[in-house]
Amino acid sequence: MAEEIIIVRGNGVLTGDVTVSGAKNSALKLMAASLLGRGASVIRNVPLISDIEIMAEVLERLGATVRRDDHELIIDTAPVDRCETPYELVSKMRASIAVLGPLIGRFGEAHVAMPGGCQIGARKIDMHLVGLEALGVEFDVAHGVLEARTPHGLHGAAVTLEFPSVGATENLLMAAVVAEGHTVIENAAREPEIEDLAAMLCAMGAKVSGAGTSIIEVEGVPLESLRPCEHTTVGDRIEAGTFLAGGALTGGPVTVHGIDPAFLRMAIMKLRAMGCVVDTGDDWVRVSRVDPLAPTDIQTLPHPGFPTDLQAQFMLLASRADGISVITENVFENRFMFAAELMRMGADIQMEDHHAIVRGVDRLQGAPVSSTDLRAGGALVLAGIVAEGETEVHHIEHIDRGYEDYAGKLASLGADVRRVVVGA
Repeated sequence: MAEEIIIVRGNGVLTGDVTVSGAKNSALKLMAASLLGRGASVIRNVPLISDIEIMAEVLERLGATVRRDDHELIIDTAPVDRCETPYELVSKMRASIAVLGPLIGRFGEAHVAMPGGCQIGARKIDMHLVGLEALGVEFDVAHGVLEARTPHGLHGAAVTLEFPSVGATENLLMAAVVAEGHTVIENAAREPEIEDLAAMLCAMGAKVSGAGTSIIEVEGVPLESLRPCEHTTVGDRIEAGTFLAGGALTGGPVTVHGIDPAFLRMAIMKLRAMGCVVDTGDDWVRVSRVDPLAPTDIQTLPHPGFPTDLQAQFMLLASRADGISVITENVFENRFMFAAELMRMGADIQMEDHHAIVRGVDRLQGAPVSSTDLRAGGALVLAGIVAEGETEVHHIEHIDRGYEDYAGKLASLGADVRRVVVGA
């Protein structure tokens, strides 16, 4: 059976300039939000990745037309006449649950297949449902389908999230903008992607304030007053953090363009703690290193804490540091699957519950490894760049979900990285 893999020959080189794509975790939700503005919305700086293709298919199944022009999407939601998403699409990408809020807002009902677990944990949607119930939504689950209805319409409410869940905040926000009255979301997620979504909703005519803080307030407007808009997606902070980790790993210098450094404050702080020199501008970050990597302790937390999506990349850095680091994963229960693959390359990692004790080693060896999830795949390719010999990274479909032309961008920085088809 043919499989496409990434082959990396370790040359220890990453240097130069690279520009990040638009944020995957933002663009997917912006696409969902387009359902609220009947007509053709234009979303710019959209990455060329497989998750975007799946979300486009979700919207097309609902009746929308989606046209791509390079990194621009034109989404016409005027023809949308269905409010049901099929399991085969939701099972491919959990983020498609993001259409729940806007479908409820547009139709007063929705039928969305229940997402299953994923490689990095169950990611329950309980908080989505509890929050939406406070706005007047009633739910039933029948044959694996989540059926939502609003027999008395949507109304504003005060909602306190048990945890600052990004997905729950987004779904609540997209329903609340057309709920009658005032909604307050407390303990809201503070990620930059939430601010980006709120900015697009406001461009459509919604009234949202406080996005990016723990308290978001929404003054509901009639659905008919929302209109299509044009919006540019923010840069992908996780892609940026991945290239910065690569620069820290090899010594760089690597300059990442197209990203607000404020999105990466905690990651930049940890890079400096590990002995890197980090310079920043309005929309760029440069990392370089001369001294050996120093160990550090990291705890993943919701933004503005250290992002779980950069945990694998920094575990790789810790594996080459001069000393012992402790990495604590507080967000997703199975994120340490990456450690087993890195250990195949010679890393010294010991797992204790949700802690990883990482003892730095002098060198890594090339080996066949498998991407266990999107970010693990990105980190394994970086590991191959500094490993002795050749590394084969399998299951790169995970990488393609969130990194546009990852191998090409790394090659432009001097890495010996290529995609090949094997077993044909």
